[in-house]
Amino acid sequence: MFAVDQIILLSALLAIFGVLVSKLSPRFGVPVLVLFLGVGMLAGEDGIGRISFDNADAAHSIGTFALILILFDGGLQTSKKSIKRAWKPAALLASFGVVGTAAITGVAAMYILDLPLYLGLLLGAIVGSTDAAAVFSVMRNAGITIPSRIKATLELESASNDPMAIFLTIGLITLIQDSSTKATELAILFVSQMGVGAITGAVVGGLAVALFRRVTLMAIGLYPVFVMLFGVLAFGLASNLNGSGFLATFITGVIVGNSRFSYQRNTFVFIDGLAWLSQIAMFVILGLLVTPSELLHTWKEGLLIAVVLIFVARPLVAMPLLLLSRFSFKASVLISWVGLRGSVPIILAIFPLIFELPSAELIFNVVFFIVMISALLQGASLPFAARKLGLVLENPRGESNTLEIVKVAKDKRELIEIVLHARSISTGKCISELGLPEDTVVALVARGESTLIPKGSTVLRAEDQVFVITKLLDKNTVETCFYGDT
Repeated sequence: MFAVDQIILLSALLAIFGVLVSKLSPRFGVPVLVLFLGVGMLAGEDGIGRISFDNADAAHSIGTFALILILFDGGLQTSKKSIKRAWKPAALLASFGVVGTAAITGVAAMYILDLPLYLGLLLGAIVGSTDAAAVFSVMRNAGITIPSRIKATLELESASNDPMAIFLTIGLITLIQDSSTKATELAILFVSQMGVGAITGAVVGGLAVALFRRVTLMAIGLYPVFVMLFGVLAFGLASNLNGSGFLATFITGVIVGNSRFSYQRNTFVFIDGLAWLSQIAMFVILGLLVTPSELLHTWKEGLLIAVVLIFVARPLVAMPLLLLSRFSFKASVLISWVGLRGSVPIILAIFPLIFELPSAELIFNVVFFIVMISALLQGASLPFAARKLGLVLENPRGESNTLEIVKVAKDKRELIEIVLHARSISTGKCISELGLPEDTVVALVARGESTLIPKGSTVLRAEDQVFVITKLLDKNTVETCFYGDT
């Protein structure tokens, strides 16, 4: 038996166990991040699996590739409406928010852990950003609906603030290794990371959309693979041009996700599945990398820093930025509270290990502990906090679901499912009153256990499932007819 055979068997068993464990997340209110990390720790050298894994380079490589797929998937699911609603507060939180949070947490870490200033700030930079995988996961499994602008801000912030945390981490490591590094060199690094990353993402995304609309592949199964590869291409191209690969990947995903092309629904479902598999692989590997017994030596210090991060640094920095962005006080409190830390801080905590910096193991263990506290406390309490603040929508507006895009004659059309609620503007109206685009057909209305053949005089009700066939470019107009502009 080859060694790779054992690795494949073990990987399959851990992944299957991770998928099954994820079912416990909504039931017990524990973020899947914690469950997947728990699987890795359980299989590790201090757990029942007794698997010894201490390869920081391999963990970094696996984590990086997993984050590419997770961020690309997050970009695909980020709509133009969400960006319009939330880009200003998200941009403030992703820039000034990360810097401020990192600085306050870093100074606290310097005193609590008795570290030199740069090492303390390095720890602060590592935990300075919220995590896209953790936030997307918690938002999906919370079982509640919160106002769209709050949700969009949380998701857009978490998906776009990693480049700033990575820049701060790399910049501080550079200063620690070479104290003669000039501020101008760091400024050039910042402009390069953000500028090249954004431009690369836009170019690759535009190229991808143009190809998707013109190229017909020989097999339907190739479309998801073709789309996914452009997310990977954006990261690789930006990184090799000294830009932020993660920012490029996310921007490419946003551009692709807001375009229309054949077999889009199947493609997005496939990539979403890959993103889930990536989360499992990444968190399990990171769980294997940590030694739980070593966490016990620094749990008090880790808890103190986590308290500063969650209850002092994040609110102190985020609240003013959110209030300036015209969020209500309650909305600002909720966004400040849902500042989950996840995989990115743990992966960044591997950097000191790779570069063999002083106190590297201490920093890694403390960061891991902070992430666990953040996920358990903030992630699990999201539904409770939202309800206490009165920010849960008991009767959500509803959303459409694209079933598939097919070719009909010379035009491409799609079948979309519209789920109506009491707040939908079309509820109580006849189909003839909706003002649907030309050549758009309401094919079916499912009402409870009944199936209705729609007519112009058919009155729509809350909880109706309306199936509509329309042109690719008319989907947003159709949604507006049923839901309105809000």
